[in-house]
Amino acid sequence: MNKFLIIQTAFIGDVILATAIIEKLNQFYPDAKIDFLLRKGNEGLLENHPIINDILIWDKKNKKYDNLKAISRSVKRQHYDVVVNLQRFASSGMITAFSGAKQKLGFKKNPLSFSFTKRVEHKIGNGTHEVERNQQLIADLTEDIASKPKLYPSNKDYSDIEEYKKKDYVCMAPTSVWATKELPKQQWVKLINKTNDQTIVYLLGGSVDTNKCEEIKQLTNNKNVINLSGKLSFLASAALMQHAQMNYVNDSAPLHIASAMNAPVTAYFCSTVPSFGFGPLSDNKTIVEVKEDLECRPCGVHGKKECPKEHFNCGFKIDI
Repeated sequence: MNKFLIIQTAFIGDVILATAIIEKLNQFYPDAKIDFLLRKGNEGLLENHPIINDILIWDKKNKKYDNLKAISRSVKRQHYDVVVNLQRFASSGMITAFSGAKQKLGFKKNPLSFSFTKRVEHKIGNGTHEVERNQQLIADLTEDIASKPKLYPSNKDYSDIEEYKKKDYVCMAPTSVWATKELPKQQWVKLINKTNDQTIVYLLGGSVDTNKCEEIKQLTNNKNVINLSGKLSFLASAALMQHAQMNYVNDSAPLHIASAMNAPVTAYFCSTVPSFGFGPLSDNKTIVEVKEDLECRPCGVHGKKECPKEHFNCGFKIDI
């Protein structure tokens, strides 16, 4: 096997978990070229990655289907030996089906999986972690045991966060794409107010999270809160989290960043549950959930825009 392509065009957390496949393939095929296809906007996660040969970018927001055809043609020209498709949607299935690769590996849920040379079940809810589900695709080429995901901040990324490491600190990432995956802001305020007065609290997130983080900051009585949302790159945030005393996160991308850096992490699960397979993988990890057995939890595999029951007890009743 000389040339591999890994496809994961979903969200940030999915790409981070997919890096476990990079690690495993490199372990068994150290001289092979490994390329990675992702959606535009996520490429910063794999910037200067020491194992990846090339990053292919699909722009989903600008002429999505024209770009899909273009990226499919580009993939076919590369003559890959193996395409590993971690996505379960038709678009990635099309790229895989027409890749011309000798081996096309993917999940049965993909509408075009009939064209794959190997198809694997993708079952959520049985306690199997996503990295283990992904590993099934390449088990015949490597082994059954999954590697851990891993990110590689550069020297510049570490330099960019050096000024923030002068005192003891914790990181908190209070936001998520899905509202029901977010610990309520009142809960974050409680957590911050319980934090040691000598410890700096860094609020992390993207530029879209700046206002929400600022609102949480203003509601606290802790004078050591610094809002860094929108100010750090993916990998600089990862470098900062790596050296934190603790990282407090939702069931969202920062949880997987912590796993990829083996950083200490406390993960709050509101409407979703760890048995879905997206829990933390760090050596130092704690999962916090509501203690009460709620008949409405989980309310779905993914988060929702609002609580279907309008009480959000799975978030408000978590013991901070």
